[in-house]
Amino acid sequence: MTAPTKRALKAACETLASVDPALARAYNEIGLPTWRDQPASYAMLARIVTYQQISTKAAASIWGRVVDAYGEDMPPQTILAATEDDLRACGLSRPKVRHFTSIAEAIVTGALSFDRICAAPLNEARKELLAVKGIGPWTAELVLLYAIGAMDAFPVGDVGLMESHRKLGGYDTRMGIKAFTQHAEIWRPHRGVAAHLLWDWLNHFRAASKPPI
Repeated sequence: MTAPTKRALKAACETLASVDPALARAYNEIGLPTWRDQPASYAMLARIVTYQQISTKAAASIWGRVVDAYGEDMPPQTILAATEDDLRACGLSRPKVRHFTSIAEAIVTGALSFDRICAAPLNEARKELLAVKGIGPWTAELVLLYAIGAMDAFPVGDVGLMESHRKLGGYDTRMGIKAFTQHAEIWRPHRGVAAHLLWDWLNHFRAASKPPI
C-alpha cells in the first residue's frame, strides 16, 4: 500500500489547477486532498460492492449488518460458508450476494492475489482484477487508487465526481459518463488525484451546507 507523498500530491494538484478551472477552485478552497489509502483485502472489495449503485445511507446500513455478522476482517472463507439467505438477511441484493461469493472464491483459489496485484504493473493488476466476476472497472480502479496509490487510476462513471465537477464549474447540467471521461483526459497522468480533489471538495461542500443542529 503506497499513498502518494504530499510533495507529489502538491505537484499534481498544481498541474491540475493549471488545466481545469473547476479543479483550480477545488484546490484553492480545500488544499491538498486526503488520499484514501487502505490495504487490499476481501473486506475492502466487499465494501466497495456493497456501496455500488445505492445511496450512501442505505449502503452504510447494509455494510454495518455485514460487519456485525462476519467481522471487520471478514475472511473470504466465512462468506463461502454462509448461505445466500444468510447474506440476503444483511440486506444484500441477489446480484451482490453472487459478487460476494465469486470474489471470495477467486481469493481462496488464488485466481486473485492481492500480493500479486500490488507488485504488478498497473495494466496487469487491472487485468487480474477485471477477470473476477463481480469486479467491474469502477471497483478495479478504486482498488488501484486505495491499495496501490495509483495516481492516474480513475473510477469512470462515479456520480460523485461528476456532480462535484458540475458544482465547481457552475454548470447547469452534469456531464454524461462519456463526456466526463473524455474531459478527464486532460487530467492525465493525475486523474486519481483529480478524483480525490473532487471527492474531498464535495464532502466539504455538503458539510458546509448542512443546517446547524
